[in-house]
Amino acid sequence: MKHLFPLLLCLACSAAHAHAPFAGEDFSGTYDCTGDDSHEGKYTGTVTLERVPAQSTAKLGAYSFKLEVPGYGAYPGHAAANGRQMAIHFALTDASTKDYGTGIATFSKTKAGKWRFSKYYYEPEFKGGNFGTETCVRR
Repeated sequence: MKHLFPLLLCLACSAAHAHAPFAGEDFSGTYDCTGDDSHEGKYTGTVTLERVPAQSTAKLGAYSFKLEVPGYGAYPGHAAANGRQMAIHFALTDASTKDYGTGIATFSKTKAGKWRFSKYYYEPEFKGGNFGTETCVRR
C-alpha cells in the first residue's frame, strides 16, 4: 500500500487537470468582410479562423486568426471565444506601422444559416490611435 499512495496521488492530480472536451460552436472558416476604419475609411477583406482543438475546452474556443486586406497586407493573430463572444488580437506583418490592436466580436447566424460576426477594434498606436468596425460572413 505504501508504494501505491504516490501512484494514486499522481492519478488524482491528472484527473484534476483534465479538461472538458470542447462543446462550443465552432467558428472556423473563411469570412468575407466589409469594414470602416476611422483613419483609412471603408475597406474589404478576408478573415480566416481556425480553432485550436488542444486549447479549446467546454464552451471556450481558442483560434488562430488572419485578416487579409488588399492594398494593406496580412494581419495574423489569435482569438479566444466564450460562447458567441470572441476577443481578437491582430497585427500587420509590417511592425514598423504599429498597425496592431484588439477587437471584440459577436457571432450570430444569417437567415441562410451562415455564421457572421460584427467586430469593434481598437489600435492604441496606429496613427496616434485608431478604431473601426467590421462585419464578416462565412463563405
